[in-house]
Amino acid sequence: MIIHSNLDFSFGAFPSSVLITRGLPTLSRIREDWKEEGPFNPLLVCDEHTLPLARKISGGEKVPFCVIPSGEKFKTWPQVETILKEAREAGLGRDGVFIAVGGGVLSDLTAFAASVYMRGAKIVFVSTSLLSMVDASLGGKTGFDLFGIKNLAGTFYPARHIYIALESLISLPPAEWKAGMAELIKTAVIEGDSFLDQVDSLREEYTSGDFSPGFPQSFIRDLMNSKTETLLSCITLALSCKGRIVGSDPQEKGEARVLLNLGHSFAHALESSAGLGSVSHGEAVAWGIARSCELGLALGITPWDRAERISTSLRNWGYEITVPHPLVQDKEKFMKALGSDKKKRGGQPVFVVPNQFGAQLVYGGTGDKTLLESILTQIMNGEINF
Repeated sequence: MIIHSNLDFSFGAFPSSVLITRGLPTLSRIREDWKEEGPFNPLLVCDEHTLPLARKISGGEKVPFCVIPSGEKFKTWPQVETILKEAREAGLGRDGVFIAVGGGVLSDLTAFAASVYMRGAKIVFVSTSLLSMVDASLGGKTGFDLFGIKNLAGTFYPARHIYIALESLISLPPAEWKAGMAELIKTAVIEGDSFLDQVDSLREEYTSGDFSPGFPQSFIRDLMNSKTETLLSCITLALSCKGRIVGSDPQEKGEARVLLNLGHSFAHALESSAGLGSVSHGEAVAWGIARSCELGLALGITPWDRAERISTSLRNWGYEITVPHPLVQDKEKFMKALGSDKKKRGGQPVFVVPNQFGAQLVYGGTGDKTLLESILTQIMNGEINF
């Protein structure tokens, strides 16, 4: 099957185009696509895991590379500084093109560096992880972790071109597949149960398989060999949903884009309190979605059958959704991290909970602050669960 799909979006003043193909783009292909944008002076940014892919993309051309460490624990200012330093030493000007080859951490760091380099260089993504393909690459959120808080520093800076090469998923570790599927499930919950049904159909033949440590290699092989069309459809639907939402609220000034944070307030608090890098972002999001269902149940927003439908999906995919999370020993530390989450309105944390058909916002500014705090405490004590 030939895979070739184009999606075009507009995020305020930033157009963003997505090309989905089976194989990696070559540097000459990226240069050709860039012709109408102006000069093409690239810097290939990757980590030690995606360096072979970046070399393949370069096709042997003599272009500057920047290689940074891989993983959430390195999503920090020193890596941004490394990218900026390499760009400067390569002689890139404001018309330089930063090409990020990797997953969500790599794209967040590279896009932030590009957004501040000489007040704004250019950015291109080559997404190599499922999480990046279905979520992180699109929409323009950049950033890095600071003071132990997830993505405390960041900007809005969408990539002009995004390349999604499905072949890069073949060598993706099982744990990375699991991390990415959580973001796909998140978007499916927001979009509606028909999308969630489609996502769950990817594993319907593996109902007895153990997905808890990571996706079984036999499942991954089957997914890439015989269910590529369904996977492609899910990726395309996720991007279309996110693109539509972000396009209506590019810088999250209203309420539309906040919906994409379903599960994230709980997830970021889990990541921060457990120690950044101790749990993958995707698995933290899955755990956070379960907590969002409990909050929605307590507030009378999430119907019981929908909460059960969502939790069943999370369990079947092997996610840890029990409370407290095994990595959270200090509830007080977790609650402090939850209160420090950057998504606030009126000084109160913002939560997104599933409703009957999709999802909606809940935050202290529109209700009883004491009631909300009481419910959150009950959730963390395991008093509200299903």
